[in-house]
Amino acid sequence: MSTHEPPADRDGRPAPTGADSPTRSAVVSAPGARVVPDAGEAVDRGPDDADGPEGLDGAADGADRTASDEEPGEGGRSRELLLLTGVCLFVLLLVNAFVARPFSVPSESMENTLRPGDRLIVNKLSYAFGGHPRRGDVVVFDGTGSFLRKPLEPAGLGPSLRSFGREIGLVPAGDTVYVKRVVGIGGDRVTSAGPGHPITVNGVPVDESGHLFPGDEPSNVAFDVVVPPGKLWVMGDHRSASRDSRDHLGEPGGGFVPESKVIGRAAWVVYPVGHWADLDRPDAYAAAEGTGGHGEQG
Repeated sequence: MSTHEPPADRDGRPAPTGADSPTRSAVVSAPGARVVPDAGEAVDRGPDDADGPEGLDGAADGADRTASDEEPGEGGRSRELLLLTGVCLFVLLLVNAFVARPFSVPSESMENTLRPGDRLIVNKLSYAFGGHPRRGDVVVFDGTGSFLRKPLEPAGLGPSLRSFGREIGLVPAGDTVYVKRVVGIGGDRVTSAGPGHPITVNGVPVDESGHLFPGDEPSNVAFDVVVPPGKLWVMGDHRSASRDSRDHLGEPGGGFVPESKVIGRAAWVVYPVGHWADLDRPDAYAAAEGTGGHGEQG
């Protein structure tokens, strides 16, 4: 039985009747069925079939619809990705500005506690909400005005933006940032009789052997200072390789670091992996607690 339309159906003559002659409804009864013409037979195409064979079953139209439907979705995903990236950057800036900030150790002045190239995470919340640095804390601070003379910066938007960028971690801290250990806080009397003698805080000798660089003296320089309120006396653990408060005794600031210049407490060493450490406060300074003055702060 032939499944193509009889010639009479195309030239207007009545279609033959009989059991062996299929009706038009029998030929096209299957919805969406594809009619395959005999060799050499022309196929009438409607307007939807003008694009080629794909138009017979709607494949091309479906592809076009799919592509057009996906365009808004792709654009939406791009916008979502940009929004997510922006939110992540904003959160990172907030963390850098108010919570924690990474720093790199540039020198050997804090060996062996810290080594050159170590990456620190500084906890900026340690002294927030009325807290103060305590004896034995390792702190990161801006030495401008104490360890370094305050430079004369030109007024204008540029310096202000750089200063703001340093505060939130977008601009490198530069050469004005130091990391040292707090030995004396406001009200403390800190003394040293020189080589062979321990550091004393309010008359109490401090055993620093647990964190001093092997072979170093507590101090090769004799000194006797009283730390002003709101200031700190700081020293490096590698005393023979550290320029710290002792080196600035004769300068206008007297070697004391204002608490307001402290960026935060160095809390963790996170790189390299083999040197991971929590920088806990050593017990050596506990002996000086409760020894007087207004140096006892939270």
